[in-house]
Amino acid sequence: MFDALTDRLSSVFDRLSGRGVLGEKDVAEVMREIRVALLEADVALPVVRDFIAKATEAATGEAVIRSVRPADQVVKITYDGLVEMLGGEGEPEGLNIALNPPTVIMMAGLQGSGKTTTAGKLALKLSKDRKKVLLASLDTRRPAAMEQLATLATLAGVESLPIVVGQAAPDIARRALQSAKLQGYDVVILDTAGRTTLDEAMMSEAAEIARIAKPSETLLVADALTGQDAVRTAKAFHERLPLTGLVLTRADGDGRGGAALSMRAVTGLPIKFLGVSEKIDGLEVFDAARVAGRILGQGDIVALVEKATEELDVAKAEAMAKRLAKGQFDLDMMAEQLAQMKRMGGMEGLMGMLPGVQKIKKQIAEANINDKMVDRQGAIISSMTKLERKKPDILAASRKRRIAAGAGVDVAEVNRLLKQHRQMADAFKMMSKGGGKGFAQMAQMLGGMGGPGGGNDRLKNLGGGKMPMPSEKEIEEMAAKLQAGDGGFKLPGLGGGGLPGFNPFKK
Repeated sequence: MFDALTDRLSSVFDRLSGRGVLGEKDVAEVMREIRVALLEADVALPVVRDFIAKATEAATGEAVIRSVRPADQVVKITYDGLVEMLGGEGEPEGLNIALNPPTVIMMAGLQGSGKTTTAGKLALKLSKDRKKVLLASLDTRRPAAMEQLATLATLAGVESLPIVVGQAAPDIARRALQSAKLQGYDVVILDTAGRTTLDEAMMSEAAEIARIAKPSETLLVADALTGQDAVRTAKAFHERLPLTGLVLTRADGDGRGGAALSMRAVTGLPIKFLGVSEKIDGLEVFDAARVAGRILGQGDIVALVEKATEELDVAKAEAMAKRLAKGQFDLDMMAEQLAQMKRMGGMEGLMGMLPGVQKIKKQIAEANINDKMVDRQGAIISSMTKLERKKPDILAASRKRRIAAGAGVDVAEVNRLLKQHRQMADAFKMMSKGGGKGFAQMAQMLGGMGGPGGGNDRLKNLGGGKMPMPSEKEIEEMAAKLQAGDGGFKLPGLGGGGLPGFNPFKK
């Protein structure tokens, strides 16, 4: 999401960073380019005007013009403006869970916006928070809509309201509420019917259901790919329903991000969730500060840590840690790491959360580092016998040809994987023997590995030299800054810096 806007803003700020002093003419030029970038991202014109007016006023202040690093100050002003546009600082606005259960959550939106899928995703998220959830489909018009929600309920591990053929939507709502009360459910999610376009019949039915159910939350589900149409849909629904928040679906496919940047400012409603994949767990809590950081190429380390925590198998992790401590790292362990990466959103998803990756996007593309590469590596390991995975040294040319044929790749790709594994295994051995210096030694080694592709020459010399890795002293300084919550935190080797006063590790 926001790829086009991130690329454009990164280009603007890269040119700006070469200037020691900024005059009002320089600021005006930068703001003009930011304005064009926002409009190209399909942000609503009134929102862009307001943003540029506030940013220009802040950027032409004496503190910025006389600043030692005025370019950084302009980036910070842009960041603050984006945060305000997206909903402001502070904790994300969570769901309003009623003190006296059941809490009723009503899903509204146009047909095809992803409403039913989002209901299933939300049920899974709530069940992980130890809530007993009931899903109820009130969509009596779309063929198989009720069956679809029942299937999603099974995937999410929650219950769905039994289907009664011929029952009207308001009656289904009453039955869902009664069942939830009698069976002790904490949350009941009502999935209402939609239309391909806004019409009076749909609005009247939704308004009647809201009157009957008295929901604590009425969430409008909108497709991010529809851009300003999603904003207009939100305004129309909000005029007839007491909406409490928004969910933007297909956010991972929206390269512009104009709907997300316009929604809060135009409707006054908070964006509560982003739908980021078609998987049942593809729902992210919307955090304005973290999204603004992503737009400016700072990644989202907090989301990365949260994702890792959710997907981590503690028992497997502890077993692997013990083996790594002894310097053991076979191909089975490498396969487990690849599987873990896929569970966390794949290579592309993880890279989108890392600071500075936008700056080396071209090199990553040229090196062909993507989810397909990870799949191929997994296929190569799967084509090996148990003995070969344990003892890759026995892989002679004939075995490599057999493995390559089984995985559908060239022998050269098998050799690249084996080289990557050997470098990683050597690094872990070095760590196990090096004591306190182990990490720094591994870092130096990884600096020449060329990233996830392992031994790929196109990634060995990013920016004219090896990707800089932190020294032991730098590692200690980074740790101290993190503990102190220092906003000047920077990640060496990934773009060379961060936002002034912005710490991606601090919520």
